[in-house]
Amino acid sequence: QVQLVESGGGLVQAGGSLRLSCAASGRTFSSYDMGWFRQAPGKEREFVAAISWRGISSYYADSVKGRFTISRDNAKNTVYLQMISLKPEDTAVYYCAADRRTVSTRVVNFREGKKYDSWGQGTQVTVSS
Repeated sequence: QVQLVESGGGLVQAGGSLRLSCAASGRTFSSYDMGWFRQAPGKEREFVAAISWRGISSYYADSVKGRFTISRDNAKNTVYLQMISLKPEDTAVYYCAADRRTVSTRVVNFREGKKYDSWGQGTQVTVSS
């Protein structure tokens, strides 16, 4: 499994922007599908965005489409989540997740948490109104 460390969270006013980063250990990062999830207080974890191992395909939750952009730099073993036009409802702990694309997980929908076998500790994003 890969080790994941998120950074870039913080407090921002509504309408503001943040860029989250997720640094991964190991030499095989470029073969992992990557995802971002979030969990707000009292709510279940939800899918935010995902990107395929080669960066060709990306997926977004309807609630963030057009405002968030996921990208990856395989040379730096890092995946990013650029967030603009932030809203108070975006407040949550954001988690990075990695799928090493086993025979069973590579066919699981990117939006499902069970696809991913490595998770970071999370970074807090708070959007004030």
